[in-house]
Amino acid sequence: MRETIKKFSGEIVGYYEIDSSGNKTVTDFLGRILGYYEKSRNVTMLFNRTVIAKGDVTGIFFRDSIRF
Repeated sequence: MRETIKKFSGEIVGYYEIDSSGNKTVTDFLGRILGYYEKSRNVTMLFNRTVIAKGDVTGIFFRDSIRF
C-alpha cells in the first residue's frame, strides 16, 4: 500500500510504502529513499539502515518539508 504525504497546499512531499508485514519505506517526491521502519524490530532507520529511533517515527523525515 502506498500513502501520499502532502503539504496543506496539496504539494506532494513524499510517500510511505507499507508492505504486508507492516514495514515502511519512506521516499521523497522524487522516489529517493529517506528511511525505513521495520515493524518486527520496532525501529526507524535512515536510508543506510542506521537505527535512529525505537518505534515508528517516520514522520521525522518530512519535518523540514511541511510547515504549518
